[in-house]
Amino acid sequence: MRVLLVGAGGVGTAITRIAARRPFFDLMVVADYDHARAESAVAALGPDASRFRAERVDASDERAVADLLARHACDVLVNATDPRFVMPLFRAAGTAGATYLDMAMSLSRPHTERPYEECGVKLGDEQFALAAEWEKAGSLALVGMGVEPGLSDVFTRYAADELFDEIEEIGIRDGANLTVDGYDFAPSFSIWTTIEECLNPPVVYEAGRGWFTTAPFSEPEVFDFPEGIGPVECVNVEHEEVLLVPRWVDARRVTFKYGLGQEFIETLKTLHLLGLDRTDPVTVPGPGGKVAVSPRDVVAACLPDPATLGERMHGKTCAGTWVRGTRDGAPREVYLYHVVDNQWSMAEYGCQAVVWQTAVNPVVALELLATGSWSGSGVLGPEAFPARPFLDLLTAYGSPWGLREQ
Repeated sequence: MRVLLVGAGGVGTAITRIAARRPFFDLMVVADYDHARAESAVAALGPDASRFRAERVDASDERAVADLLARHACDVLVNATDPRFVMPLFRAAGTAGATYLDMAMSLSRPHTERPYEECGVKLGDEQFALAAEWEKAGSLALVGMGVEPGLSDVFTRYAADELFDEIEEIGIRDGANLTVDGYDFAPSFSIWTTIEECLNPPVVYEAGRGWFTTAPFSEPEVFDFPEGIGPVECVNVEHEEVLLVPRWVDARRVTFKYGLGQEFIETLKTLHLLGLDRTDPVTVPGPGGKVAVSPRDVVAACLPDPATLGERMHGKTCAGTWVRGTRDGAPREVYLYHVVDNQWSMAEYGCQAVVWQTAVNPVVALELLATGSWSGSGVLGPEAFPARPFLDLLTAYGSPWGLREQ
């Protein structure tokens, strides 16, 4: 396997450090708009860097990405950029006949008239619209293969295959007790992506009704997270799992709720109130005259890079899937989860917990594809593949998962 990894930020760098310990690939080309950042990611691998190359590429330039795939004879493209670049990278991989893998799907657009009732363009719609073309070509696009979406979807497949006869409800629940020394507000993941998913109308799925939307931060509930994290208030947030799970798993209701905390929610609301969540450029004075800038990009530039926060960060993060249904005629309720302690991920890999937890799952998926344990064609989510090989290999990577009867 020869891999083109586009994006050498926090998650991309973590992918290199995890993959460097595994023998399943021959080459990984690490490409970024900032060539120095790609070189830094490779150089940090030290003696393990022999199978890695650094390149510069503009993720929005489909031709350049396809040419880079061809130049290095890469058969897989891994997208570790933010969701703005999903479609050009997706199309570039399709043009080159390469397998495509991402951790976030094509962007949504709210319904123009009833944004908090009906879906407009849903997450992943642009990719699924091309599914027939990928299947006809015999190519695979594995979409939403991070932690959430990704591992959470694998948990869903496992629950449907091995734990339940019928599923009433599936709820992805994400919470943490992470703190960052020296910062009053320091998101542990890309603020660009966080704003996108938290301020867009959340999507809910119900059998018989299909997909519909609610207001941001709706339906708050307190969920008790394992391994010492404890109770955290979670709210509805737009996320890919709600759009992926019903395509492959029968459930009467599917939701995604995130433990954000009231202070975080109020900060996001303020950014929205001031228009600082906008992506359309605004014109501002500059030293050489007027310049056009995206308010959201300015917010991101003003905050610390999440990848650099590991040494200041303390606590654990938990991603998981809560499932309610029946088994052998009796009610059953479980929470399948994966917890990463920041102290462990920093000591073992030099990566903070959230980016490491996101990065390990695409590497596991790549290894399963390389060995033939996972295979397919078309545009497929993690639910389309058997769960047990993934969960066994994740444990073999030194990061076991858990199951709690509720």
